Amino acid sequence: MSMRHAVKVRGGAAVVTAAALALTLAGCGGGGDKPQEPQKSSAASQPGSSPQAPAPNGSQSPAPTQILATVNGPSSTVLTINSAARDQGGFLTVNGQIKNGGSEAFVETAAWRGDERSASAASVAGVTLIDKAGKKRYYVLRDTEGRCLCTIGLTRIGAGESVPFFAQFPAPPANVTEVDFNLPTFATATIKISG
Repeated sequence: MSMRHAVKVRGGAAVVTAAALALTLAGCGGGGDKPQEPQKSSAASQPGSSPQAPAPNGSQSPAPTQILATVNGPSSTVLTINSAARDQGGFLTVNGQIKNGGSEAFVETAAWRGDERSASAASVAGVTLIDKAGKKRYYVLRDTEGRCLCTIGLTRIGAGESVPFFAQFPAPPANVTEVDFNLPTFATATIKISG
């Protein structure tokens, strides 16, 4: 064996030894006598707030607790807006839910769709935001294939069922803190923008 090959083998063995030692030390970390307590969520540590209960279906995603606006629509439907937040990319995303408070299933109306023509046309693409002070109307954004950046597939809402929705718009100027949210067939809701 030449000297060059011997150096390569020794260097490789050193790397393997160092990696094994690092893994061994990482596995032995912690070593205190007292077991660590699980960290509390930031919401639970704030005064006047309570921890959120898990969703009824067993998932750990909490139900939205903030309500910016609630408006009534046709056939006992209720639209609740939970957030209107600016994103770093210059967008405004509105999230909420639509609840069917009636005793029969509610079938989505064509008015909610706006001019949506994609294969899954049932959507909330007809929603708009209005900046009254700036006298501007904002429409739902579209992807490169013309599909709305909003909830699609809303064809039927069962009796007593709530379905989440979102819609993404171009963000109004930073000095605009309130806009009117309008989904056809529902009353107009004034909402505050965060971020």
